[in-house]
Amino acid sequence: MLNQNSLEEIADIHSLLGDIRKEYEEGIKPILIKNSPNLFSNPQSVPKLKKIQINRGLGLSAQNTNILKKNIEEFEKITGQKPLITRSKKAIAGFKIREDMELGISVTLRGEKMYAFLTKLLFFTFAQIRDFRGLSLRSFDKAGNYTLGLKEQLIFPEIDYEDIEQVYGTTITIVLDHCSPKSRSKSIDRILNGMILFKFLRFPLNDCGYYDKYESFSELNRNWDKKRHLKRKRWSQSQE
Repeated sequence: MLNQNSLEEIADIHSLLGDIRKEYEEGIKPILIKNSPNLFSNPQSVPKLKKIQINRGLGLSAQNTNILKKNIEEFEKITGQKPLITRSKKAIAGFKIREDMELGISVTLRGEKMYAFLTKLLFFTFAQIRDFRGLSLRSFDKAGNYTLGLKEQLIFPEIDYEDIEQVYGTTITIVLDHCSPKSRSKSIDRILNGMILFKFLRFPLNDCGYYDKYESFSELNRNWDKKRHLKRKRWSQSQE
């Protein structure tokens, strides 16, 4: 029978799971519109979470029925949703891959399941990572989405250590919805929107201070354009 302390902990967990979506709608979104009217003049332009994609590549191990079934069960425990089996689109003889061959599993979370998984990730999972130093800003892509990798499944509270036969990594992509006007549709604007939203959602970003030395967005854009020009120049030189 559960004691009073464990019942209180369960109640706190359920309140956390329900709070993060409510916090965005009633707290974060109005604050961004009020404090930054130039950036978010339209309520629809405020960045928001669209979906979370969770992938795991198994390689040739996916041909083992028991291993594939075990990983599917793990994903069901972690996400609360049955994953899809990803298959190869074409045959690659060098890697011993045939067409339509099972290679991994994938889950796409939306709505309540997405917010529940995100809350678990922020408040429970990251705390289980050994020597965790935060998330890097360099994991944002050009569309403003964020991708991170986890080395093992043991950091999730649903996974029992005794049931694990082999350690597998997981890739998590957090897709954001950007409805910005054309004047703010560049990659840097989408990344900055994602940074703002993540800081309000208490993501442990570790190198936000990197951008403090820039006084304005225009100066930051010029620096990005300069780096892009150098990359193109190096690429063209390597082709000669």
